[in-house]
Amino acid sequence: MPKQNTAPQLPRHGNHTNQKTDLFAPVDVDLRDPLVATFLAWLWPGAGHLYQQRYGKAILFMACILSIFFFGFAIGGGRVVYASWKKEDRRLPYLCQLCIGAPALPALVQNYRVTRGRTALFNGVMAPPRHVNPEHRDELAEWHEKYQFELGTVFTMIAGLLNVLAIYDAGAGPVFTPPDTKRDKPPPPEANDR
Repeated sequence: MPKQNTAPQLPRHGNHTNQKTDLFAPVDVDLRDPLVATFLAWLWPGAGHLYQQRYGKAILFMACILSIFFFGFAIGGGRVVYASWKKEDRRLPYLCQLCIGAPALPALVQNYRVTRGRTALFNGVMAPPRHVNPEHRDELAEWHEKYQFELGTVFTMIAGLLNVLAIYDAGAGPVFTPPDTKRDKPPPPEANDR
C-alpha cells in the first residue's frame, strides 16, 4: 500500500481545481548567478533579488531595510554612521552598518579625508569626529547630547544585520524546513502497558 502524503493541502484555483498543492514542497527558484546576486544584494538591499526577478522580495527588502537604516541615520543627525579606527574611538558598529553596502560606503571616504587632515565633504555627514578625548568634553560627546546617537546607531546596525539575511537569501535561495511529522504520529505504546 503506497504511503499517503499527510501534509496540509490547498486547492488550486483556475483550470486545476481538482489538483492539490503541497504547502511544504520546495519551490524552484532561478538564482541566476548567485555570486552576482550576492554582490548586488550587499551593494544595495533588494538589488540581488531584482537581478533574480524576485520582485516581491526585492521591494520588501529594499523598503524595510533602507527605511530602518535611514530612520536611524536621521535621528542620529547623520553622525551615527562613520568609520574610525583610532585607538580612542574604534567604531565597531560600523562593521554592522557596512553590511548595508552603498549607503554606508561614504563613511570610508570621509574617514580617509579626515585622517589625512582634509576637510570633510557634505558638511561632515558620515565623517568621524576630529578630536576624541574621553577625559574631556569633545565633539563625540556633543553628538551624544545633541542627537539620539545611541538609538540611531542601533537602528543602522540592525538594518545592516538584516541585510545579511537578505544577502544570504539572494545567494543561496529560500530556506525550506520539512514539516514536523512527529506531531501527527500517535505516541509509541509504552512497554509497561500490558
